[in-house]
Amino acid sequence: MSIEEIVTGFHAAMLHKSADELADLYAEDGLHEFPFGGLAPYEGREAVRENYRTMWGATPFEVEEVRRVALHRTEDPEVVVVEQTVHGAAGGHRLTVPGLLVLRIRDGRIVHTRDYMDTSAIAQVRAAG
Repeated sequence: MSIEEIVTGFHAAMLHKSADELADLYAEDGLHEFPFGGLAPYEGREAVRENYRTMWGATPFEVEEVRRVALHRTEDPEVVVVEQTVHGAAGGHRLTVPGLLVLRIRDGRIVHTRDYMDTSAIAQVRAAG
């Protein structure tokens, strides 16, 4: 898969809250980290699948749109930075969660993600639910 296809697929998985769609983008030994989220890293494709299934299944946040703000290519051809906003609702409140993804993509699969979410927006999602 191309970088464009992977980013589009990542956003589609978020929109659908589909852990399977997301995990299928990862290399078998891919790593997903949350540097600002206070969550332990997900080590391996199946950990991504299992943990996102649990996380997305438990959240009251209904995603209505995932908007790509920008896709930045870096000097390293394997690394891209994705600016995004996730729009949706929880508990009758409209919410926007901005974030950044730093993706390392090798051989058409994600091998490493650093997922930077706006923690104050995440707190609003939790409070609204």
